[in-house]
Amino acid sequence: MDYGKFKYERDIRQKEARKKQSRIEVKEIKFRPKIDPHDYATKKGHVERFLRAGSRVKVTIMFRGREMAHTELGRRILDRLVEDLQDLAVVDAAPKQDGRNMVMVIAPTKKQATPADQGS
Repeated sequence: MDYGKFKYERDIRQKEARKKQSRIEVKEIKFRPKIDPHDYATKKGHVERFLRAGSRVKVTIMFRGREMAHTELGRRILDRLVEDLQDLAVVDAAPKQDGRNMVMVIAPTKKQATPADQGS
């Protein structure tokens, strides 16, 4: 077999492999500790939409100034979000403090990440 034919067949195999793989997309949404109830509901709706599309969501709570002394407020928001979305998502990375931000990653449950849901 000549080298040109070998390269051609190898490229075809790699192209097929790329078609079959799926990229995991990570969306990010940012909250503040003193978020208004309506703003919370709006952002929760965005998170739901991302999860239904099959994306993971990185939830960030941003603290400023004296808010750093009350990180439990941010933790409470994250816990509330997980509780509200328990049928859609599971916690992929538990909340952890990263400087002035608290970060958590949630992933869609297996039954939600179907291609049929992504059509809407």
